[in-house]
Amino acid sequence: MPDSIKISSNIHAANDIVANQNRALFAERDIAVLNMIGSPGSGKTSILERMAARWGASLAVITGDIQTTFDADRLKRAGATAIQIETGGSCHLSAAMVQKALSGMNLDNKKLLIIENVGNLVCPAGFDLGESQKIAVLSVAEGDEKPAKYPALFTRAAAVLINKVDLLPYVKFSIDRVREDCFKLNSRVKIFPLSCTTGEGFKEWMEYCEMVESKKVF
Repeated sequence: MPDSIKISSNIHAANDIVANQNRALFAERDIAVLNMIGSPGSGKTSILERMAARWGASLAVITGDIQTTFDADRLKRAGATAIQIETGGSCHLSAAMVQKALSGMNLDNKKLLIIENVGNLVCPAGFDLGESQKIAVLSVAEGDEKPAKYPALFTRAAAVLINKVDLLPYVKFSIDRVREDCFKLNSRVKIFPLSCTTGEGFKEWMEYCEMVESKKVF
């Protein structure tokens, strides 16, 4: 009969230690941090480009991908302070990856830091990076069933950005269904329909980020 090994320790324990170190640094520097999570193509980088137009270099972004610096390059061109993490295959960012990236980032005069996680609705949801909030990004092209299918992220998210709403006339997607499913998972979640093409919803989203930045909402 094969032997079995019982693993009783938390597999996230090592990550959580570093996440708390990151959190202490952010508190010391008085920086609000949002961990932005969404599928590839949901429009995370496009949203951040819009935000960079508002905050400029005072917006700090750590962006993660398996390889390439495409997203960081885009965000620098948009005016943000950005650094890329290439995970080399990992489907999520870890607190240690973020900590290493922070060592190469000038945080002076920064009040808002966005961590653009690796494109994935599943793996990043369970990892604490030291953030103030998790933010879920869902585009209308992905389907309105995603909160019900992938509840871990939407349960933890403080806000859900429903992106690409300018495509609603051309796709089958119910914002009402997404709202209902999200509120079942998290009654306090905020919902922001957005369009990076038209600018719809960005006034409200920017105002929310300003409240996070000023510590009026967590």
